[in-house]
Amino acid sequence: MKYIGIDYGTKNIGLAVSDDGGTVAFPLTTITAGREAVSNVAALIKENGAEAVVMGESRNFAGERNEVMEDIEQFKKDIGELSGLPVHYEREFFTSALAARQFAPEEKSRKANPSQEKLDASAAALILQSYLDRTKKVQ
Repeated sequence: MKYIGIDYGTKNIGLAVSDDGGTVAFPLTTITAGREAVSNVAALIKENGAEAVVMGESRNFAGERNEVMEDIEQFKKDIGELSGLPVHYEREFFTSALAARQFAPEEKSRKANPSQEKLDASAAALILQSYLDRTKKVQ
C-alpha cells in the first residue's frame, strides 16, 4: 500500500511519499499553506497513487492539544473528504528539528538550514516513516 505523509504547518505543508509496498518514506515536496492547499495536496495524493494518508498529530509534552491542532483536524477532515481516502494520525515531536539535523547535524538551530522546502518534506518523511515502522506487520 502506498502512503502520503503530511507535516502540516501554518506557513508550509511538507509532503512525503512511501514506496509501493509502504515500507520506506521519501520526502516529496512542500506546498504553501492557504486557500489552495487542500486541493493541491489532494492532487498530489492522486498523482502519486496513494491509498492512504498519514498526518502528524501535534501535541504538547503533557499530551494535550496545542495551538495548531485545530487547524490540523480541519485539514485532515478536508483531505479525507476530497481524496476519499483514510487519513491516519501519527504522533510527532520535533520532526522539523530532527529533519534540520539531517542537513546540518553540527548546527544547534533549525534556522541554519538553507532549504525550508527540503526541511518540511523531510519532516513529513519522518512522520510517515514512524507510522510505517509502527504499523509494519510481523512477517
